[in-house]
Amino acid sequence: MGTTTKRRSDLSLRIPPLPCPFPSEVNPHVERVNAETLDWLVDTGILEDHETVERYRQAKYGWLGARTYPYAEHHTLRLATDWCVWLFAFDDAFCESGRGAGEMTRALPRLFTVLDDLEAGQEVDDVFARTLLEIKTRISTYGDDDQLDRWRTVTKDYLFAQVWEAANREADVVPKVEDYIFMRRRTGAMLTVFALIDVASGHSLTPEEWRHPDVKAITESANDVVVWDNDLISYAKESDSANSRNNLVNVLARHRGYSRQQAMETIGAMRNRAIADMVALRPSLEALGSEAVLAYVRGLEFWISGSVDYSLTSSRYTGAWQQEARKPPAG
Repeated sequence: MGTTTKRRSDLSLRIPPLPCPFPSEVNPHVERVNAETLDWLVDTGILEDHETVERYRQAKYGWLGARTYPYAEHHTLRLATDWCVWLFAFDDAFCESGRGAGEMTRALPRLFTVLDDLEAGQEVDDVFARTLLEIKTRISTYGDDDQLDRWRTVTKDYLFAQVWEAANREADVVPKVEDYIFMRRRTGAMLTVFALIDVASGHSLTPEEWRHPDVKAITESANDVVVWDNDLISYAKESDSANSRNNLVNVLARHRGYSRQQAMETIGAMRNRAIADMVALRPSLEALGSEAVLAYVRGLEFWISGSVDYSLTSSRYTGAWQQEARKPPAG
């Protein structure tokens, strides 16, 4: 069973319980990959100063990869973990920093050129583009053409969605509930990490399996659970940031008149229904008789349990909640 959060009466805001019916495991390569990924961040130049390096060291991102890909071999665990920290670093540099939509848009050509046109070893000046090319090269090495194309497609969707988020920040817009739910499936980058599940498992989905209606449905439900859990767990960190408009807690509070606590409880109920949908879909997916589909479903389940288990103990989020605990009770 995955971790269930506990209510704490001393918090002015409380994360609702996040029950998880899926198994929770840790990859045996966790300590090695945790150290190697941090070294990679430093060596590539993504992290530029000692303070940022120390912050990433304390966050122990290797444990996120190890919990969400517990079945992966060392080399594919490194790939998945490095990609996750690339996303965190990109989020910190472009999204949490409050950069405008124009600046985000101007960053797209060099990143899209990497995804569509460049090959391994070609010179790239920008650090995010250069490391994106390295990740792309490793996916090409460990996966097949279909897997690479799926990852490239959803990564471009993710990058486009960051412009939408930036436009919300720039115009001080809290998006409508329906718009936010639709776009959060893209801004959260979950489809980009889900696209690495069959690379890491060694069981490649066929194009027909990837497009199967039940595979698409369980993918959407898993995506919703992880990003909604993240909106809850990261709320204390984001509530006063430039990106606070792009959080479901504030979206529900603005457009449905909920208190922040009521919004959090509503999100908890939403994610529980999405988990129930995943459980209900499993028998039909098992009936397909495909080991690749079953491995993919298990990978989605590990992302649910693993992301919660990691996030509730990571300094990326826990420090902000400790500060929240010292605030007066919320109405």
